[in-house]
Amino acid sequence: MSFEMTAILMFVSMLVWLLTGRHIFAVIGGVAAAFSLALWGAGGEGMTFHQSISLLNWYPLLTLPLFIYIGYMFSKSGIADDLYQMLYVWMGPVRGGLAIGTVILMSIIAAINGLSVAGMAVGNTICLPEMRKRGYDKIMISGVIQGASSLGIMIPPSVVLVLYGMIARQPVGQLWMAGVLPGIMLAILFILYVAIRCWIQPKLGPAATKEERNIPWRKKFKLLSSAILPILIIFLMSGLFFMGITSLVESSAVGAIAVTVIALVNKRLTWKIMLEIMKETLSVSCMFMWVILAALAFGAVFDGLGAVYAIESLFLRWNLGRWGIVIMMQISYIIMGMFLDDTAMLIVVAPLYVPLIIKLGFNPIWYGVLYTITCQIAYLTPPFGYNLFLMKAMAPKDYTISDIYRSVWPFVGVMILGLALVMIFPDIALYLPRTLLGGK
Repeated sequence: MSFEMTAILMFVSMLVWLLTGRHIFAVIGGVAAAFSLALWGAGGEGMTFHQSISLLNWYPLLTLPLFIYIGYMFSKSGIADDLYQMLYVWMGPVRGGLAIGTVILMSIIAAINGLSVAGMAVGNTICLPEMRKRGYDKIMISGVIQGASSLGIMIPPSVVLVLYGMIARQPVGQLWMAGVLPGIMLAILFILYVAIRCWIQPKLGPAATKEERNIPWRKKFKLLSSAILPILIIFLMSGLFFMGITSLVESSAVGAIAVTVIALVNKRLTWKIMLEIMKETLSVSCMFMWVILAALAFGAVFDGLGAVYAIESLFLRWNLGRWGIVIMMQISYIIMGMFLDDTAMLIVVAPLYVPLIIKLGFNPIWYGVLYTITCQIAYLTPPFGYNLFLMKAMAPKDYTISDIYRSVWPFVGVMILGLALVMIFPDIALYLPRTLLGGK
């Protein structure tokens, strides 16, 4: 059997086993171990073992549990509640103001956490009840929360960009810097969509009543102080890192300490809350680790088969041109994202695509941003869309799966527009790393 057919059989076996409902790490790792033994005999499993162990020696991996901890602490200690109250007072008089405030809040959470799950938790526990109470359309509410929370994997400190840097062997600092302007651009596009839609259809997001708007200016400015703490956390994490004062791991540790101290000073942290945060952090961190270990083993066997060259020859044989190949890659990510989560998708496919991207003359930092935007789209596309499941689990019972599916399509369209803009104007992603960090 040719190595191309073996590679295809390996990939198909993985997809078939995934449909059985088994844990994704067991499927990916099991297929890798089985094929390594079948192809190279006794001792073949050593390839997968050594590839997995190499991950444990990767020092920046320590940032993963720290960023997850920061997100849960920010959400459960009540810091997010104060911030949303400030946004409500200032944005409430505008049509769709609370939805716009939700996008801003999610952007701030993204700049602190690096994952979408924290944004989903805050959106459903804080933002959703407030918007419902003020007569917002539930389809608009669902779409805003799901779309805006996906910014968590784009705006630094993005865990997805950290993982991409590990797989593609690209500097995380440049990847983070590359995610800043695209993340801000997507947030602005979401805000424009909400503002225009609610201006045309006021019933989707009514403005605050006259009584609610009648708040003294002194109180409004006092509420602005609630934004100081999140800005301080962002500066201590990303700011010190980009200034070269702290390393990647040190910046995540500084952020974790800062958010904990702030929660203690505000008297919002109890032992019960701390135990909940630690359990959630451990659970999510272990999930990520198992999937990464298994997928690295799978990638090692794939590389050993020469599958990278098989994929490369397949794309080049179609004579699509370099841009046609990039578009096909993004389409394949969107399709896979309907069935796989972003971590599995990244680690299985990125080792195949990144070498081809470099060979075609594209910047791998720029491609990391394209991949991340595509992951955001995959988070919202049925049937697997990660945020769709989280929304269904967290939202009130009157939110049907049909409502949740309907709500995301406008935001998917906005993300596709954002993806196209970054492809057409690469400097949206590359300007900051090139200017501030000396990137290519």
